[in-house]
Amino acid sequence: MKLWDKGISIDKKIEQFTVGNDREIDIHIAKYDVIASKAHAKMLQKIGIISVEELVDLLRGLKTLESQIQEGTFVINEQFEDVHSKIEFELTKSLGEVGKKIHTARSRNDQVLVACHLYYKDNLSLIKTKTKTLFDTLLKLSEKYKDKVLPGYTHLQVAMPSSFGLWLSAYAELMIDDVYMLNAAIKTVDQNPLGSAAGYGSSFPIDRELTTKEMDFASLKYNVVAAQMGRGKNERTIAAALGGLCNTLSRFAMDVCLYMSQNFGFISFPDELTTGSSIMPHKKNPDVFELIRGKCNKIQALQSEMILITNNLPSGYHRDFQLLKENMIAAFEELKDILDIFNFSIQQIIVKDVDIHDDKYKYLFTVDNINTLVVEGQSFREAYQKIGGQVQDGTYIPDTSKKHTHVGSIHNLCLDKIKEKFPK
Repeated sequence: MKLWDKGISIDKKIEQFTVGNDREIDIHIAKYDVIASKAHAKMLQKIGIISVEELVDLLRGLKTLESQIQEGTFVINEQFEDVHSKIEFELTKSLGEVGKKIHTARSRNDQVLVACHLYYKDNLSLIKTKTKTLFDTLLKLSEKYKDKVLPGYTHLQVAMPSSFGLWLSAYAELMIDDVYMLNAAIKTVDQNPLGSAAGYGSSFPIDRELTTKEMDFASLKYNVVAAQMGRGKNERTIAAALGGLCNTLSRFAMDVCLYMSQNFGFISFPDELTTGSSIMPHKKNPDVFELIRGKCNKIQALQSEMILITNNLPSGYHRDFQLLKENMIAAFEELKDILDIFNFSIQQIIVKDVDIHDDKYKYLFTVDNINTLVVEGQSFREAYQKIGGQVQDGTYIPDTSKKHTHVGSIHNLCLDKIKEKFPK
């Protein structure tokens, strides 16, 4: 069944090419199409297109489909082009003629659009929740390990003293910025596009405010052309937000892989969280974090894909938009798993003692020692040259007693302030 079927058969090769794998993808938006259909049915009754009795029947039929979706028994068979045609077919099969009325004053274009809006809105919120869980974990670990020294690096060269508390809370605070972007994406999709139909509205006296309220959208996308043109723009905005979070997670995962290596040896994980080698029995590979890094980098590429598919399309609907759903939905599902496994794994981190008296960390405190001389009255340039000279002639002896007291430094992490910053 196809919603656009006019009784003319279409070549099987063309059908396969144009349908693609929409059936598999649409399972993810099935429940949202039901939500939108319920709101639409209520609106149709209010404006007199269907009777109260017909509304009751439609809501009952949609409730049955909603239960099937929740139970995992809802299947989009090969005879259907997508979830929308499947739902209308099932309503007609169970309710008769009234089932055929559900498509009144709608186009498949705005059906897809509103279902995607609802899916994106829900899943962006879920990503935020999972990000907050990881954020809380990192702050707890930061508090736990705030006094454990960690060498800081610039250019991968030993630079200045850091701490595990500073390292962990740095990534926690970066995720606050990522949530700002997620919130912006949520605001973008929290606008009801239903009623735009094929992109130019409808001659039916539809009540778009009613459907906005029924579906719990914050606002309405008023201009029907703007609503249709949101397809593609929404995906570009979301891809940027997901990519920003993935950039943070990818860099964090890279740190973990680096710090686990024998050349650094700052951290480890229980054996059951690592993998081995088929020929090297000593190996404890950070495969989880390597895959997190790779998967996050893949999601970061999504924004470019969304831009390239849509950047030169004129206004109105184009079939190109069909290509947006698959990788957008895949990215959401992947990122939810990434956040879960990252949170699960990082809680089991084993922080090792770092011997700051090891010769390779000898120059970790040169800046602190320069600052001590400045406090004692020397100019910075004079103090810099003095410590530099000691480094050059091999007479430098580090003083490791200096404390960093300013806001956000090693000995003043401000974890409570960082926690307060996370968007409510």
